Amino acid sequence: MKNILTGNEAVARGAYEGGLWFASAYPGTPSTEILENMVRYKADIYCEWAPNEKVALEAAIGASVAGARSLAAMKHVGLNVAADPLFTFAYTGVTGGCVIVSADDPGMHSSQNEQDNRNYAAAARVLMLEPSDSQEAKDFTKLGLELSERFDTPVLLRMTTRVCHSKSLVELEDRAEKEVIPYHHNIAKFVATPANGKVLRRKLEERLKAMEDYSNTAEINCEEYNGTEVGVISSGVAYQYAKEVFGKDASYLKLGMTFPMPMEKIKKFAARIKKLYVLEEMDPYIENHLKMAGISCIGKEIIPKMDELNPDIVRKAVMGIETEALKVDKKATARPPALCAGCPHRGIFYTLSKKQKKLIVTGDIGCYTLGSAPPLSAMHTCFCMGGSISTGHGASTVLKKAGSDLKIVSVIGDSTFFHSGITSLMDVVYNRGNSVTIILDNRITAMTGHQENPGTGYTLMGEPAIEADIPAICRAIGVKEENITVLNPLMLSEAEEALDGALNKDEPAVIIAKWPCILKKFTDQDNREFDLRPKKCVIDQEKCTKCKLCVKTGCPAILSDETVRISAESCTGCGVCRQVCRFDAIEEVVK
Repeated sequence: MKNILTGNEAVARGAYEGGLWFASAYPGTPSTEILENMVRYKADIYCEWAPNEKVALEAAIGASVAGARSLAAMKHVGLNVAADPLFTFAYTGVTGGCVIVSADDPGMHSSQNEQDNRNYAAAARVLMLEPSDSQEAKDFTKLGLELSERFDTPVLLRMTTRVCHSKSLVELEDRAEKEVIPYHHNIAKFVATPANGKVLRRKLEERLKAMEDYSNTAEINCEEYNGTEVGVISSGVAYQYAKEVFGKDASYLKLGMTFPMPMEKIKKFAARIKKLYVLEEMDPYIENHLKMAGISCIGKEIIPKMDELNPDIVRKAVMGIETEALKVDKKATARPPALCAGCPHRGIFYTLSKKQKKLIVTGDIGCYTLGSAPPLSAMHTCFCMGGSISTGHGASTVLKKAGSDLKIVSVIGDSTFFHSGITSLMDVVYNRGNSVTIILDNRITAMTGHQENPGTGYTLMGEPAIEADIPAICRAIGVKEENITVLNPLMLSEAEEALDGALNKDEPAVIIAKWPCILKKFTDQDNREFDLRPKKCVIDQEKCTKCKLCVKTGCPAILSDETVRISAESCTGCGVCRQVCRFDAIEEVVK
């Protein structure tokens, strides 16, 4: 049977067909849908959202050690978080096969960088596979589980945004049941002390040689000869672009396994080709391997080093042919991303924006990062998951020592706090910092599509869970009870009073802004705890002076041209604009 699947759906299907027992992930675009689709097979596969990627990989490692086939999925920056266990796991090897999915994001569609995680495979010395479409995403996941056990190694499945989200036809097969391999104590293999590590390091080199021999004969590293004038070596989605641009006018070496690199096969292919191109997105990963081996090729001197490729970019780079594009209306109004109408974060950022001259607001990764956008412009740094609090602590320490009057406020989401913010707040408390931490608890992992997290009360598989208590966590790591405030962020006076009080303290203070994401499917608990009745706000045009103070809240439901009005289709009745208006021109209507 065949079906049309995205690459992410295909990975989930491949894991199911390959006899997977255990899957863990932290949601992050473009990888999120892998586990969301894996849960369809929960009768056979245990699936979970982990608090962060390091935990996800460590849980998958534990499942592997216990003898089960396992998988951990994450976006490319998540592998930075999981790098610590990855490098050691390469030394120890596996019991049950383990696949680690790294979904890279060329072009930074939803990421803070576009790092090329093929470099991780070489650095950690783990076998790497690169699918170029959904069929290969399914097949390579199954193959990865098999090769993991065959070569006693974790396998990195390197996806990219275009492969993750594009759809193609996939042949579906039945699940191949794989029993759990019986566990036996093996301290020398799985206890990574220096003494054991020295032995494991030598064994790793032996495995690498065996993996390279396989790579040189593997069917997924395949040649297609159409003459000797022009040849292309490529991998992943870039291979699809090469085929579209060169067609039958070039020969191809398509690399499905790119670490260890099949250098003997590459040398034989290159020896037959007069003009050799290496076509790949981002880093010159394949190209560098060729040039270190003395193989002449054309790569990044003409192919862009940044952003996604596409056939038009490749055609222009290689052939100088520019594809005629549709003409765009230059007068079209740009629509940058903005916090949603009714977003509970708006009240906090509006409150912070009023104190801009006195604050540095260190921010974090989430939809609330849009608080940095005009007109609010109330976030001044953003580096990585969980970094807001520790960045703020460093800045606060320096400013205090330098005698500056500037205060530090760190803003972090609930899921991000669980991911890596708890240890950062612990650092503030332990080292007697005085920064203010605002935890934006919108009751869900919003940015990546409303996944459950330890604070929502439910697991990925829909089972009730013990809900992590954020105030209790803050108290447990040393924040004083009197310095913890839980508030409704849509009540501006409440937010301003809490912020002023926290800023006047010379010790750690935490504000928990608790209100559900407006796009969330509200639970019975949400409806009991919050007033979520449908409401709208309307402007009385006779009272409105067109001062446009309400526009400065950045709400996309507020429209301003000759008049100021509120879109009935977009407004959720959050009431922030009503509180901002100085002329009582905005009224709330309960539907």
